[in-house]
Amino acid sequence: MNQFQNFTKGLLKENPILVMVLGTCPTLATTSSSLNGLGMGLATTFVLIGSNVAISMLSKFIPDKVRIPAYIVVIASFVTVVDLVMQAYVPDLYNTLGIFIPLIVVNCIVLGRAEAFASKNTVWSSFIDGFGMGLGFTLALGVLGAFREMLGSGSIFGYKFLPGDGILVFILAPGAFIALGYMIALVNKIKQK
Repeated sequence: MNQFQNFTKGLLKENPILVMVLGTCPTLATTSSSLNGLGMGLATTFVLIGSNVAISMLSKFIPDKVRIPAYIVVIASFVTVVDLVMQAYVPDLYNTLGIFIPLIVVNCIVLGRAEAFASKNTVWSSFIDGFGMGLGFTLALGVLGAFREMLGSGSIFGYKFLPGDGILVFILAPGAFIALGYMIALVNKIKQK
């Protein structure tokens, strides 16, 4: 697989949310607005890239019996950086996302990419994989957040463009399931062609 295919597989073919349906907890909980979705997606992308690169470099030195705990320590280090940076520079987003930022440590996407890809490939390939998967995750969260925000409150990125309250169910958890289901159905329809 060339690097372009390695990058693009995370966008649609192996999209973590829309195809592999991984990381649904932060997906459903944090996408009540487009800004929240993008913020969570970018935070996860940084962690994916950093942990993929670090694990790719360290994989030869990590004993097989302790590889998962070692991967979690590496991932937790990058999550701590994201947590502190967001707390310092985007406190409103940090407060909105709350507990879901530290929970990136146990996100299946990050640990799955570390185990399935980064531990077995070069640093550059692992960087490209982390960037592609992270971008696919960010796009899915951003689009889902925008869709829910438009239908639920008649706004996008906080700017109101429709009068009234919108269809409030889309801001709540049931609306997240409905919107995600429609997005997955759309991706499946596109992939069938």
